Amino acid sequence: MGGSSAGQLIASLIDLYTLVVIVAVVVSWLNLPGGHPALRILHGLTDPLLDPIRRALPDFGGIDFSPVVLIIALQFLKSLLF
Repeated sequence: MGGSSAGQLIASLIDLYTLVVIVAVVVSWLNLPGGHPALRILHGLTDPLLDPIRRALPDFGGIDFSPVVLIIALQFLKSLLF
């Protein structure tokens, strides 16, 4: 019984973090000033996982595919766990 609740919590957290990554991508299109509080929060939440992916990916001419890779990895992790 407790494992099921923990599993649901982990799945919900993965879904929530996926949503945060999507929001960060959309907000990046808004060209907010660099010191904007929303940007600081979003970068603080997403950059620790996106930065290593960015370093590992080749240059695609200024297009950042790291959020796509991260979302795919999160969904893969979720499918492995559940």
